[in-house]
Amino acid sequence: MIIKKSEFIKSAVDLKSLPEDIRTEIMFCGRSNVGKSSFINMVTNRKSLARTSSNPGKTQTLNFYLINDLFYFVDVPGYGYANVSKAIKETFGKMIETYVKNRENLKLAFLLVDFRHKPTEDDCLMYNFLKYYNINVCVIATKCDKIIKGEYKKQTELIKNTLKMDANDKFIITSSEKRIGLDNVLNLLDEIIEL
Repeated sequence: MIIKKSEFIKSAVDLKSLPEDIRTEIMFCGRSNVGKSSFINMVTNRKSLARTSSNPGKTQTLNFYLINDLFYFVDVPGYGYANVSKAIKETFGKMIETYVKNRENLKLAFLLVDFRHKPTEDDCLMYNFLKYYNINVCVIATKCDKIIKGEYKKQTELIKNTLKMDANDKFIITSSEKRIGLDNVLNLLDEIIEL
């Protein structure tokens, strides 16, 4: 797939404010500061389609981006150590849960984890939550440029074992900075989006 067009469409906080069309949707989730916005920008070949920030918890709504006029990327609030109140975190959780449970056109979730570290308890909860609702999951291991290649096999096994990954789920090693893994991601999108 070649992404020629990508544009921000809207932010949503509940089912009533979601786009009304039935285009396929691909969700991006992960803990705060794992690199979701940078990853979206790499995949769309745009420098600032999704706003990046060094402050965790920047994304506080479901953000919809229309890709090639065919399907949506949906960026959801990060979880984990974001510097937001407990009440707001609970609101994020309910918003994401409502979206996942009720959105039939959600066809794939990219779950981003930091390749350098063991997945957190929150990562495991998110993976299990997505699997419970029968969502196709592709685990994206970000920031691979920050470790040596000799560590790749060990880190891959650590992540897959910690998440107890389903053998059918995809696992892609990426670096937004070095554009590593981009072709694998675009090929997967080709499989998901029926052209």
